[in-house]
Amino acid sequence: MKTEIKKPVQEKEFDTVKTFRAIKDKISLEMANMNFEQIKEYLKTNSAKLYSK
Repeated sequence: MKTEIKKPVQEKEFDTVKTFRAIKDKISLEMANMNFEQIKEYLKTNSAKLYSK
């Protein structure tokens, strides 16, 4: 039986999962009390920010 040598876990400079979850939580809070038309407008105005970079 071979013994496995585990490499030490390096701390990440950027945690993708943590960042994405924070973004999703922020959006959820902003959209919580919106109706369908408001959500459509929100997505239209805020998704434009993603494509402008």
